[in-house]
Amino acid sequence: MRTVTKDNITEIFAAYFSEDADPRTREVLLAMTRHIHDFIREVDLTHDEWRKGLELLEWAGRITTPERNEFVLLSDVLGVSSLVDMQHSVEGATSSSVLGPFHVSNPPALPVGGDMKRDFEGKVLLVEGTVRDMNGAPIPHAEIDIWQTAPNGMYSSQDADQDIHSFHGLMTADENGRYAFTTARPVSYTVPDDGPVGEILRAAGRHPWRPSHLHYIVSAKGFRSLVTEVFPDDDPYLDQDTVFGVRDDLVMKYVAKPAGSFPDGFALSGSVKEAYSRVDFDLILAKENH
Repeated sequence: MRTVTKDNITEIFAAYFSEDADPRTREVLLAMTRHIHDFIREVDLTHDEWRKGLELLEWAGRITTPERNEFVLLSDVLGVSSLVDMQHSVEGATSSSVLGPFHVSNPPALPVGGDMKRDFEGKVLLVEGTVRDMNGAPIPHAEIDIWQTAPNGMYSSQDADQDIHSFHGLMTADENGRYAFTTARPVSYTVPDDGPVGEILRAAGRHPWRPSHLHYIVSAKGFRSLVTEVFPDDDPYLDQDTVFGVRDDLVMKYVAKPAGSFPDGFALSGSVKEAYSRVDFDLILAKENH
């Protein structure tokens, strides 16, 4: 087609597709391009604005590393990650929430009752729960990948002073689906704002804060893997999460427990003399074919 106009370019783009193109690829690319073209026409995008957008993407590529993925962070702060999560969450199962850009692969084994706090400062948090199916039955031996920030508000991949696997652990639930561990209570923190994501946040007058949380990836044979987070109900940023990750069923009460009440069966049993917090949170998985 030689006569391409601003009004017919979308249809011409669609006509260029081969009949042999994968149907799902065709569907996704056509829909994406249609929305991009409509967006350009709607806002009357200028050359300077177009170049600025490309520069932001180039910048994101330059600063992305195996430890920091600026494209994931961009997806998070624009609400894209959360929308994809919510599109594919299963009613009755634990809501999914954002993976984030700082997950570390191959975490060390963490036994049931094990400790992630080690020698770090911060208030002790005892976490316990059961992995269940949607009928309430325990799922034995589910695998749970757990991670969080250190008390300084930084993930291990951001902080040269931390071991790369600090505050990361891979647990196998027991035969009753129970998981349990101790850690330092997570803190609120800011997402990295020294790159294009920060520039977008400042341009929108938005803050970079996230409420404190624990991350989980839960998997078991025959069930859909779950990526989620757990938030305390007293965090000041609970209603202003810059990556839109909070869901009603993921907000938990961290219960204050008095000194001397720490239970047996944990790596820290007998050594916790001060007050601590406790949260009980069951993780509910949907069947793989649900």
